[in-house]
Amino acid sequence: MSSTVQELAGCLLEVEAELRRLGWWSTESPCARSLASTEPFCVDTLAFEQWLQWVFLPRMRLLLELAGDLPGRSAIAEMAEVVYAQMLGKTAVLRRHLKRIDRLLERNGQSAE
Repeated sequence: MSSTVQELAGCLLEVEAELRRLGWWSTESPCARSLASTEPFCVDTLAFEQWLQWVFLPRMRLLLELAGDLPGRSAIAEMAEVVYAQMLGKTAVLRRHLKRIDRLLERNGQSAE
């Protein structure tokens, strides 16, 4: 397992832990229709933290487990900056983890070229 994959796996765990700490982790999945949105980040059907929990984290974990091709770019941290603009202090740790994920994916994309 590459160091990037290991770092990404750790970041995903940190994002989950922070969502739990913030009280934003849900035990109930959104309905299938909400999860099937074709809009970026499911903005029309889910809160950003729901998208992180129910779409992003599972997909990234699956890619890591299957050694699939990782995205070479990511704008998750940028989206978090917009979504949490009124909660910058409260979401600082979460946003830091998301920035790290973006950097790792970008670095991985550059090394694949």
